[in-house]
Amino acid sequence: MTDLSDLPPARPWRSSALWPAAALLASLALWGYAVTHTDVSGLGDFGLVGALHPAFWAGLALLTAGFWLTLRGPYRHPAWAPAYVVGLLVMERATQAVVYPTPLYAWAWKHDAVIDHLLTAGRLQSADVVGDMAVYDQWPGFFAAQAALVKLLGVDSAAQFMAWWPLVSSLMLLLPLLLMYRTFTEDRRLVWLAVWIFSVANWVGQDYFSPQSVAFALHLGILAIVLRRYAGGISAATSASGKAGGPRQAVWTVLLTLLVVAVVISHQLTPGMLVVSLAVLFFARHYRDKVPLITTAVIFLAWCLTAALPFLSATMPDMLRSIGDIGGNVATGYGATPTGTGAVTTSWVARLLSASVLLLAAVGALRQPVLRHRALPLLLLALAPLPMFAASSYGSEMIFRVLMFMLPGAAFFAAAALLPQARTLTAVEAQGTRPEPRRFVWLPLLALLAGTLAFVPSYSGKDRISYFPPAEVDLVRQVIDKAPDGSLVVAADRNYPLAFADYWRVDHYWFLDDAREHVDRIVREPAATLARDMASVEAPGRAYVLFTRGQFADSEMNGLLDKGQLDRIERSVAASPLFERVAGNSAGSAYALRSGTETPEPKEADR
Repeated sequence: MTDLSDLPPARPWRSSALWPAAALLASLALWGYAVTHTDVSGLGDFGLVGALHPAFWAGLALLTAGFWLTLRGPYRHPAWAPAYVVGLLVMERATQAVVYPTPLYAWAWKHDAVIDHLLTAGRLQSADVVGDMAVYDQWPGFFAAQAALVKLLGVDSAAQFMAWWPLVSSLMLLLPLLLMYRTFTEDRRLVWLAVWIFSVANWVGQDYFSPQSVAFALHLGILAIVLRRYAGGISAATSASGKAGGPRQAVWTVLLTLLVVAVVISHQLTPGMLVVSLAVLFFARHYRDKVPLITTAVIFLAWCLTAALPFLSATMPDMLRSIGDIGGNVATGYGATPTGTGAVTTSWVARLLSASVLLLAAVGALRQPVLRHRALPLLLLALAPLPMFAASSYGSEMIFRVLMFMLPGAAFFAAAALLPQARTLTAVEAQGTRPEPRRFVWLPLLALLAGTLAFVPSYSGKDRISYFPPAEVDLVRQVIDKAPDGSLVVAADRNYPLAFADYWRVDHYWFLDDAREHVDRIVREPAATLARDMASVEAPGRAYVLFTRGQFADSEMNGLLDKGQLDRIERSVAASPLFERVAGNSAGSAYALRSGTETPEPKEADR
């Protein structure tokens, strides 16, 4: 596929640089103004969407239009497309880091606790010491690297930089994506448009401070190496003499092995996805060497049979039962159903965005047969994750992970659907730079603009759940700092900052993880039931129950308990002589079970 932008410009580049630069700078200026005039102190059901200053939307629309017209206009320069893409990532992934004073996502705070554990203990520990959290010590790659980074930077914890991780991890994806796409086309329009579509369609939130974010980048890097150095694409594997398997190939094999090891020791799911992807490419005969597939499978199996064996032995029965249960693996289950206008609306926007990209990918594959033939490996990589639906539910997240792993290939063909039919260089020379029909410029622009704007509610529409104000962080920190070793912290669910803090010395219990029967019992008799649940803590440890706004937001918006039920539980605990208030501020309150208090026997109906 020929890149029309590689043709000599009709006028000097400097004379055509003014408007692309002006559009880019104006959009970033609007973004800067918006983030400094956005108030997140009272997020509603639409999360950040309802709080953003209107200048943000104007800046994002201007950026999208500038990117498209720069990409398709007659005076393109290769520097503008990457500049606009980086601008997009800044507006998409840095906005939350700027407007929120604390990091988002309870899972990110959990990962910070794991890093703190490594720094405190100085070594990996087993389940008899840290219980269920030992699973993180069995895949320690990401956490060990971040612990080293914390020490290198001289900061107190990863919480001081993890708010910027979505931007960092998204920038990490650029190189492997570019290498993959440039393997099958030299058309810069197609390459950069595919990167743009990937960025706006990657809303599932796996770019936060997590092993998945790094493992996914490494996964794409491995696939890029295989496609460029082991397959028959534009950059097929050859040595200096023109024959495959020379010294250079050995260097690439060593690099590939190191990347595979990094993936295997960092994440549970990604190595499985990688094996499936490499197997699909190999058996479809899109690369000639068995080394990538065998190397990945052997390293993955070796890790599963050694370091990860304790976890896999405990979970294998459930994993085997879930194989083939596609309906159960994609079902959300109790406590994962969006509730309320904002949650339902943003969920549907996200679904429509994903469906639109997949539909565009199908259209692109059908209408560009030459590209479909040439880039068939990318089409196979987009389809390869689908069998994972039959393998496991992965904590009700498999559908999101499959979508994420499909996206690199799907984005490439979705971009092809928005571009005109590929033309050869000879045809271009014969036809000159005749302008294309206007509908081929403006209709795709509207589609691209709609998708780009839809990213914001898909990605940030539930920030009422994900954001924890400084007062909430301070409240939880007060409880953890006061808690003696062997204490227990009880909460409705784990959606609050520091929910796993000091887990090696303080136990944590979330009653909404229990069977619905027990949750209903707590709703009927809150104080008495919670007191009985907490009574087993032995001195000098104490038992605390914690109420925070993050728990309330998550419970309400995900259909766990409504606000009236949660308020009733908190009022019952506050009024009960079994508990005493030990901390509180605008974000919530904490109560401790009074020592030496006899807990009431359960009613006959609750036995």
